[in-house]
Amino acid sequence: MVIERRPLRDEIKREVLERFRRGDYPAGHNIRESQLAADLGVSRTPLREALIALEIEGLIKSQPGKGFRFAPVSPKEYKELGPVVAALEALALETSDRDYIDTTAPRLLALATEFDASVATQAEIDERDDEWHDLLLGGCDNERLMDLLTTLKASLRRYVHLLVDDETQLSRSAGEHQLIAERLIAGDLPGAVEALKANWSSGSARILEKLAELDGQR
Repeated sequence: MVIERRPLRDEIKREVLERFRRGDYPAGHNIRESQLAADLGVSRTPLREALIALEIEGLIKSQPGKGFRFAPVSPKEYKELGPVVAALEALALETSDRDYIDTTAPRLLALATEFDASVATQAEIDERDDEWHDLLLGGCDNERLMDLLTTLKASLRRYVHLLVDDETQLSRSAGEHQLIAERLIAGDLPGAVEALKANWSSGSARILEKLAELDGQR
């Protein structure tokens, strides 16, 4: 049996993505390479390779003479990201193992109905949402597709945080998760795929409103 080992730069990239997903690094945050390298316990060379890879994927930006920073939010980027993530998650669900879907759907429904977002912290909401979508797509064995989704969803997380105080939207999202699970239980995969796309597009207008508000405050 051959044990596959990922290059160090890929491991660093995954860790930076996870920290960004948790909200450790806000949008626009400047990256101090020496400090981050020491924090991760790695040298500057693989760290820089990881940062360059993240720049190619759009999560961070390089600044001449100033290093890197996490990309700021913008309406244009959000309008581009949302439909892409929705389409890729839909593809992942469509190509998932059918037995996995059948056995997992009841658990997805239970998770969607038992979680009360109104009394949860933003970190708990983010964690539960990620866990739910990870469980939903756990039957997809296309590693390239799933790696791409991980990166794009980390970028999208900056925008989801804009809805932290929108209880109506949070409640609607939970209901959409229930609908996806119910359609999977009923054996309606096409219907579940459409509901999944709707889940990602839900809240788009409100997020764009928030972005406009932020722009007006500058």
